[in-house]
Amino acid sequence: MTTQSSIQSDIRDPRLAEEGVRRIEWAAREMPVIRAIRERFSKEQPLRGVRISACLHITTETANLALALRDGGAQLVLCASNPLSTQDDVAAALVTEYGIPTFAIKGEDNDTYYRHIHQALEQRPQITLDDGADLVATLHRERRELLAEVVGGTEETTTGVIRLQAMAKAGALTYPIIAVNEANTKHLFDNRYGTGQSTIDGITRATNILWAGKQVVVVGYGWCGRGVAMRARGLGAQIIVCEVDALRALEAVMDGYRVLPMEEAAAIGDIFITVTGDIHAIDRHHMEAMKDGAIMANSGHFNVELNLEALAAMAEGRRQVRPFVEEFRLADGRRLFLLGEGRLINLAAAEGHPASVMDMSFANQALSVEHLALLEQRLSPDVYPVPREIDEEIARLKLASMGVRIDELTEEQRKYLSSWEEGT
Repeated sequence: MTTQSSIQSDIRDPRLAEEGVRRIEWAAREMPVIRAIRERFSKEQPLRGVRISACLHITTETANLALALRDGGAQLVLCASNPLSTQDDVAAALVTEYGIPTFAIKGEDNDTYYRHIHQALEQRPQITLDDGADLVATLHRERRELLAEVVGGTEETTTGVIRLQAMAKAGALTYPIIAVNEANTKHLFDNRYGTGQSTIDGITRATNILWAGKQVVVVGYGWCGRGVAMRARGLGAQIIVCEVDALRALEAVMDGYRVLPMEEAAAIGDIFITVTGDIHAIDRHHMEAMKDGAIMANSGHFNVELNLEALAAMAEGRRQVRPFVEEFRLADGRRLFLLGEGRLINLAAAEGHPASVMDMSFANQALSVEHLALLEQRLSPDVYPVPREIDEEIARLKLASMGVRIDELTEEQRKYLSSWEEGT
């Protein structure tokens, strides 16, 4: 559709824009680092004329990143990185109030989702922003004629980084990608504190359960799993962790959690939360062992962590019992409950991460885009870390916004750390 502002877009309803603006402005209060970057970008115009296609969750926090990129001079087009993560009022505001072409509708079907990605690619991007690598994969599979103009990209999340590393290893990746997810100011805070809080929030909104006393099975103990386990324990839940990595499993034990194979945890858990980035972390034989009333939710990027096809095949009947809660009735009378269609529950049933933590994640995105745009020599195709100076600058800006001061090394201390002669 074309909105009243004549900006090419596909959104649910432009009349939602007023509410979207209010919510975007509310989020901005908690995003001082992005605000500082936006102010500098407005003056310096480091992205003037750069064509950027971004496949991200269309939320209030993403809107503030988009405004910083726009004010930096970028020609920006947005599409959704998950069919259930779009906030329709935000999409409306981006188009009608801020003039940013946006292709995203909450609940869009698979065909629409990929049509929107293609529409975002129509402007022939020079830089891509991705969350899950669907845009990059589509570009490489179906729009290869556009690849010659792309100088670089960024990737937001663990799942996307895994896919891009696989592409690089196979020699399929044709341009450099900065792995924003690997920045310390991203995964130590966004993945741990953001995913932890927002996942619990999404499950609570969907089910209205009491967490205290529940057996909560956290499948995967990366930074996201650490955050979910920490927050669930804080609400009084008893935590079981399932892992395939010995080091992470050992860490979970040392953190005070019970660690079990999924086959054993399946019969015990009341609530199952997957955060692995892999396929079928909960499979049919696990579901067959679950007790009546078990709740399953996914907080990994794609809806493949639960074997949804097997769940549907097992069911004699299914019905929607609450928004974002579907009941599957099995032949033996047991009922299993799936939340948010197995998609990212924190964005399907809630609002995603708090703005304060996304402030740092999106600061990494903005400064990494600037870094790519200003490079004098193009990087070879590969997955790169966020430059250390960007990571450190974001930490300094965040601390300053919080009114927190830290010490500095003395000259004597600097000299000591750079020498080897002094010992006991």
